[in-house]
Amino acid sequence: MLGLDALRGVAVFLMIEQHLGVWLWRGPNPGEQLSDYPVLLVFNALGGGAAPAFVTLAGIGASLLAGKRERPDATLVLRGIVVLGFGYLLSFLTPSWFSWQSWFVLHLMGLGMLVTPALRRLPSSALLGLGLATLAVTGVVQAKLGVPLVLDNPYMSGRAANSPTQWTALRIAVAEGQFPIFPWFSFYLAGLLAGRWIAKDELGRVAGLAGAALGVGLVGVGLRSLGAAPDTALGRSTALRVPFFPASPTLVALLLGAVLLGIAGVMAWDRRRPMSERHLLVTLGRASLTLLIVHVWLFREATRPLGAWQSLEVGQALAVLLGFLALATAGSWLWQRVGYRYGAEWLLRKLAP
Repeated sequence: MLGLDALRGVAVFLMIEQHLGVWLWRGPNPGEQLSDYPVLLVFNALGGGAAPAFVTLAGIGASLLAGKRERPDATLVLRGIVVLGFGYLLSFLTPSWFSWQSWFVLHLMGLGMLVTPALRRLPSSALLGLGLATLAVTGVVQAKLGVPLVLDNPYMSGRAANSPTQWTALRIAVAEGQFPIFPWFSFYLAGLLAGRWIAKDELGRVAGLAGAALGVGLVGVGLRSLGAAPDTALGRSTALRVPFFPASPTLVALLLGAVLLGIAGVMAWDRRRPMSERHLLVTLGRASLTLLIVHVWLFREATRPLGAWQSLEVGQALAVLLGFLALATAGSWLWQRVGYRYGAEWLLRKLAP
């Protein structure tokens, strides 16, 4: 199903262009506003779909693997451990952003794979119920823990003065990290469910789930009119804050609906006009794990001693961004000839065949 690899390629593109735009550009000149830079604003907004797509596609991949093999549980658990390991490796490589207590997208996907042996045995209705429950209780969890209405990187790494001092890593993983379990695990659960339907070529049901997610999001938008205080469970559940740290169930449902619609559309296109393994988006997607780790270390960490961190004019930042995307695309296309040897994906398959 090369359409899924192509979707990972799209997610890679969105991830890189969002990160590099923020990490390289030195910001508006005196007297200017962010709105004076519409190209970078659009890039940044589109990049918000990268993590939702990655997590949903991880759930789909785990579901397809479970359905294809007779005894998939050991492989799923091993892959979950390895992906979690990659998450902690990334934290170690990027101390300016993360700490060992951080909880990023790789940690969430690794956890999902670890618990998939139990989840895959549930009926589809139970998976759907778990996803809805994850969204429903998120506002309550955030309110009970007193999660700040706006989270910054020091807080999410447990290093801010107001970071929780007890059970810090657990609280960050549950509700106070970049991509905590509540509400982000709903993307993985939706992916598990969508994977079952994709395996049966029931793309209409994936589109139906997308519509249901959008409906949940629109209900949340409607509930905003009740004027609940921002720090209450209802206020937190219906917030539409960007950047989405912490994310609200309403925003997550809207993002999930958009991601699932994209997945259904691309898979339908691939069914009618099958892609090649040499398609640029396919090769980019198959190197997505490596590119995630490399670009974060290179542009978040290595730019600092070089003096390139948030130091470039907008034209220079765009040039570097587009140049790196072109290099990554061409490199992955050439790398495909040797099976992405020695990359993170290659290592994952070796450690968890």
